Amino acid sequence: MPTYQYACTNCGEQLEVVQKFTDDALTECPACAGRLRKVFNAVGIVFKGSGFYRTDNRSSTSSSTTSSSTSKPATESKPAETSTPASTAPASTPAA
Repeated sequence: MPTYQYACTNCGEQLEVVQKFTDDALTECPACAGRLRKVFNAVGIVFKGSGFYRTDNRSSTSSSTTSSSTSKPATESKPAETSTPASTAPASTPAA
């Protein structure tokens, strides 16, 4: 259950109350019966580290574009070399 902070507009009394989400907000100060108002503060949760931003856990397509820019793609590889015979003259047949 969340904790809500209230301040009295008449006497300045501050109090914290644990309430359910479905409970009605307090309106009357317990000290002077004055009017209460909710006090809103900064959120007490801070997310640190990786994995909390939208760009931290992208699919591998975004990371592969950065890695492929540094390496050569497979289509630009060297063509296979063909071996040629050492002599181009036709093989001689023995005389009969």
